[in-house]
Amino acid sequence: MNAPAFAPPSIAPAKVSEALHMQGYAVLDPAGVAEWLGLPLAQLDALKPDWEHLPPDDYLKDGGKYRQRRHACFTVEGAQMLQVPHRAHWQPVEYNALHGGMQRWFGPMEAHTVAQPAWSRLMCKLAACASDLHGERRWFVEAHQFRIDTAHGIGRPTPEGAHRDGVDLVAVMLVERQGIKGGETRVFEANGRRGERFTMTAPWTLLLLDDARVIHESTPIQPLDERAPGHRDTLVVTCRAGAFQGD
Repeated sequence: MNAPAFAPPSIAPAKVSEALHMQGYAVLDPAGVAEWLGLPLAQLDALKPDWEHLPPDDYLKDGGKYRQRRHACFTVEGAQMLQVPHRAHWQPVEYNALHGGMQRWFGPMEAHTVAQPAWSRLMCKLAACASDLHGERRWFVEAHQFRIDTAHGIGRPTPEGAHRDGVDLVAVMLVERQGIKGGETRVFEANGRRGERFTMTAPWTLLLLDDARVIHESTPIQPLDERAPGHRDTLVVTCRAGAFQGD
């Protein structure tokens, strides 16, 4: 029997700062995201086509073929977003025991995607959220486009398990979910017993995480119909003060 799917604990946009300060995470439903960003969801929909042709992730140490991704890096200071030259993604083994300690060169994000008005608005809003938590500063932002598919059976959104990312703010946005079961989001206190589990199903649902206070993971996905593999598309953005990891 499948585990019940719990609805995301969505809050009003005006409560985001309070929730992050009090519990270390906040969830916005699509309507809340549109209000929070100050733009219609149709502008976010303009980003979607890029997920249809993501290159494979060739660094999976479990030998899986279930993950496709692109990667891009930016600096954000106030209302100014600047894309930096393409660079490797690097994490220490303390935060990613499976894939940490090595440079991973993923395909760069498409220029037309980064040029969308919704993109710079989203990056600046997330950086402002990080500043609200940790003080105004220049933020080093990494963006990851993910597709986890079930073409070969089980797909693992977080093969490294429950983790922190070694940054100041993490944002996980659902772009699309099609023909799958599973993919439950789990958030736990890093230094406590409290936790929450829910399944993001509506496109543009957004989870914000204070990385110092909580750990997170997403459970594996399986196809609803073995004859018609499905997928789960997400955008993961991290904000870090001082420098990119690895610098």
